[in-house]
Order: sequence, then C-alpha cells, then structure tokens
Amino acid sequence: MTAHHQTFHVAVVGGGLVGKSAALALAQTGLRVALVAQPAAPRPADVPFDARIYALSASSQALLERLRIWQALDHDRLSPVYDMRVFGDALAELHFSAFQAAVPQLAWIAESSLVEHALDSALRFQPQVAWFDTRAQGLDVKPDCACLALANGKVLEADLVVGADGAHSWVRAQIGAHVSRRDYRQTGVVANFKAEKPHGETAYQWFAGGEIVALLPLPGSHVSLVWSAATDHARELLALAPAQLAAAVEDVSQGRLGALECVGAAHGFPLARQSVDRLIAPRVALVGDAAHLIHPLAGQGMNLGLRDVSSLADVLAAKEPFRDLGDLVLLRRYERARREDIGALTLATDGLQRLFSVPGTLARSVRNAGMALVGAQPLVKRWLVSAALG
Repeated sequence: MTAHHQTFHVAVVGGGLVGKSAALALAQTGLRVALVAQPAAPRPADVPFDARIYALSASSQALLERLRIWQALDHDRLSPVYDMRVFGDALAELHFSAFQAAVPQLAWIAESSLVEHALDSALRFQPQVAWFDTRAQGLDVKPDCACLALANGKVLEADLVVGADGAHSWVRAQIGAHVSRRDYRQTGVVANFKAEKPHGETAYQWFAGGEIVALLPLPGSHVSLVWSAATDHARELLALAPAQLAAAVEDVSQGRLGALECVGAAHGFPLARQSVDRLIAPRVALVGDAAHLIHPLAGQGMNLGLRDVSSLADVLAAKEPFRDLGDLVLLRRYERARREDIGALTLATDGLQRLFSVPGTLARSVRNAGMALVGAQPLVKRWLVSAALG
C-alpha cells in the first residue's frame, strides 16, 4: 500500500442522511469505513427552519436510536405528529390518529440539517471512519477488491462500495444499472410559515385539481409546506412575493390554520419516480435515492432509504465468517430483503398520484367513495399506519 492507497472494509460514496447513516452503522459493527462526502452546510442564522424537512417514521427513529443519534438531537426542534387529516375532492376526508392506532406518534418532523449535523459530529469521533471531503471519479472492480479513485489523487481499496449518492448516482452509472424513470411533470414547492392558529401536532394534506398540498407541524406555531404542483404552476408560485405565496397557501388549505406568514425563502425541486433493475453488482450495493425515487405525497422517501441502511447493516453483520463483504451471494440477501418494501411503496405512491391526477366527475366520485370506504374501516386505517411506520 502506497501513500496514495488506503484500504477499508467499506467505502460509502455520498453524504446526506442516508450515506452518513450507512457509514456510521457499518463502522459501529467494527468495519473500517471510508466516507466520500461533504459535511452538511450550516443553516443560515437568519432562517428559523430548514427548507428541507423530513417526516421520520418509527423505523427511522429506531435506526437513529441504534446509532445513538436520536439521543443527541435537540428535541425542542422536533415536532411529533399525533394526527393526520387528508382531504380529497369536495367533503371527502380521512383521519389517522396515533391514539386510535395505539402508537406514541405517527411520525416526527425534523429538519435535515438537525439530523445531519448530529451525524457529522458522531462520524468525526468515530475512529473506524476516515472522511474524504472530495468526489469519486473512477471505480475498478477486481476479483479481490474494489478500487475507488478520488479527485484528490488518492485511491481507496475496499471489499464493498456503497452508492448513496442520490437520484443521479455516479456509482449506479458505473455498474450499468438500468433506470426506469417517470417524470411527474410536477415540482415540489417547499416553504415554512408561521401560522395564526395552532396546528395541534397535526399534519394536513389536500388533494386538489391534480396537485397535492401538505402542511407539516413544526415546533411552536410554525408549519412546513410541501406543494406538489404542475411545473408551470410551481414556477408561478415560486415567483410570488412571500405575502402572496402565504395567501395562496391559505386559500388551498381552506384557512385551516388561519393567516400564514412566510419565514424564509421558498424552494422547488422536480418530482419523478425512479426504479432500478438491480440494487447490487459485484462489490457494490445501492441505498437511498440511488436505489429508488418515489413521489413525496406520503413523505416516505427518506424512511425508505434509512430502511435500506438498516437492512444492509443487518445483512453484513450476519454474514458467515468465510464470506467476503463483496460476495454476490451476501449482497443478494440485501437485495431480496429490500425488493418488497421498495416495490410496494413505489406502487402505492405512484398509484395514488395517478388516481388523484385523473380529471372528471367519475374519477372524483371513485376517489370520494374510496376515501369513505377506508375511513369506515378501522382495521384498514391501522394497517396503513403500520405500513407508514415501517
């Protein structure tokens, strides 16, 4: 090994919550891990909340507790979700309750930077992790190792490379995985507001005219908007002055939370569904958005990625002593363990998006009847809550 070559059990390419959770989870099992990623950017001091907000499920909370990250978070900046109210066409409504489902909460609303900075701190103090703040630019998979060339001139040798580098994954491209993509022709408009009326730790969602509007509770009297709007409409929303955007959200949310006041700028991101034909290749595994991309209407994208991390860590920890970490037999266990969860959630979110995008009176009647049927079946509602909790 030269000064420019370093050897590890696993090299994780990509940061964010999924990549950094993967690096920490694998390091805590005793593996030597290289993390090729950038640290989290600080939240501007004049912005009270991140633009990027996640609804973390029970499965995500369990993983973060296992990594001892959950305990390190500032819980004054977390908001529980005890109820969720979903409104369809006309008077159709669904109500999901943590109390009725016999769970402590339906989800926790957390800022991306809150969790990512806690992960950064833990990784800095983890002796099994070497952090490379650069990018990968070459991957050569050999029979006995994978060689990862970095932009800074170093070469990492690892038994396994984990691709956690997002929807436009470089690692995925290197293994030649086929990507099936459906562009929803929608943009997710996100912004945060101070609300006149208390949100009562309730998440609200409206299906209106083929678009989906969600207001998620933040600490105090604040809420976070995710508006899945047709791309042209999204451009109009993003061009509005803060007061005009607040008025538009008040209108579509039927004044449920009273007058709204923008806190921070609005941002937009394109919405699409992506599936890959395989999650693995010799000495390579994909996790998070590199492995799948779903519509945000159920708020489950990040939870799905963190379940990838949990499953991969469990599979690698349970391997037979004679198996190499990059053994395809071992990696196929991970792929099989994730296929059903990923497939079911992709199908559900894509199906709901299609269902609520169909115009016309007949489609509206079918949607209303479906929501009424689900609302009248406590066992079905409890099963849906259980699925969302992971």
